[in-house]
Amino acid sequence: MPFGNTHNQTKMKYSSEQEYPDLSKHNNHMAKVLTPAMYERLRSKQTPSGFTLDDVIQTGVDNPGHPFIMTVGCVAGDEETYEVFKDLLDPVIEDRHGGYKPTDKHKTDLNSGNLKGGDDLDPNYVLSSRVRTGRSIRGFSLPPHCSRGERRAVEKLSIEALASLSGDLKGKYYALKNMTDAEQQQLIDDHFLFDKPVSPLLLASGMARDWPDARGIWHNDNKTFLVWVNEEDHLRVISMQKGGNMKEVFTRFCTGLTKIESLFKERSHEFMWNEHLGYVLTCPSNLGTGLRAGVHVKLPNLSKNTKFEEVLKKLRLQKRGTGELYYFSSYCWNWFECSPNLKLH
Repeated sequence: MPFGNTHNQTKMKYSSEQEYPDLSKHNNHMAKVLTPAMYERLRSKQTPSGFTLDDVIQTGVDNPGHPFIMTVGCVAGDEETYEVFKDLLDPVIEDRHGGYKPTDKHKTDLNSGNLKGGDDLDPNYVLSSRVRTGRSIRGFSLPPHCSRGERRAVEKLSIEALASLSGDLKGKYYALKNMTDAEQQQLIDDHFLFDKPVSPLLLASGMARDWPDARGIWHNDNKTFLVWVNEEDHLRVISMQKGGNMKEVFTRFCTGLTKIESLFKERSHEFMWNEHLGYVLTCPSNLGTGLRAGVHVKLPNLSKNTKFEEVLKKLRLQKRGTGELYYFSSYCWNWFECSPNLKLH
């Protein structure tokens, strides 16, 4: 990876039936949608950068998934992937995002002043709060498909833009390949460091190629605003702090994200976005606002209740952790449609 045009033409020597993957034991959205007829119709297509149908589905082919956990099973290699392979990706998106149709237009509201509540989460239970999203820079291939030169260009552009942030957002960039032991340990202690992907889902997508070349972490001096460069997406933007003031976290998130986008535009680059998909990212699960909000909470009694899982499901929350400490997150296709479900009392 990335596969080029010549590779795809070589595969065309074999029939569609010979090339069609065995999805009989798979449980992911891609396998649910892809049929032999669709595969035959799309397999000769490729995006302008050379991303093919087999590139799109490889992670879903290599990772059948869990019988009770529905994974996505496909990725985009560039912005055009979502158009060239829309016959596959539109149904995947509709299924993954609760009926979001190809004709629907995405609503994004990143005005933090419109957020109701979120500033009164009980600090006796909520230990920390965070909000994150991803952004892709138009004109570059995405991490599953980019070349070394593209990845390095994304890093260079990101370093220049982030260096222009000022005030509470002023900070420093740490390249993974140049990191000292002391810097690495500090980032580990701050829970900032991301390491080489070990998930088969990411490895099969081609995201770990040339690791750690052109990957890095930027954070502000207050350690409350963080940007990952060239991990699963071009940029992962995170706002976080101790305590339960989610509104404060979200306000910083919106302010920082808006300033970063302006800095990229000043350098003649914009983020991938369209009216239907919203912000375009590598995984179809992150399209739209691409936002996840999460809190680290201590629930000594509720977590022991037999209806705990049922409560989380109704609130559209995911839990991570064991014992009395859990990290809760909620995926938000549109932040202001999801936010009423994020109340914790």
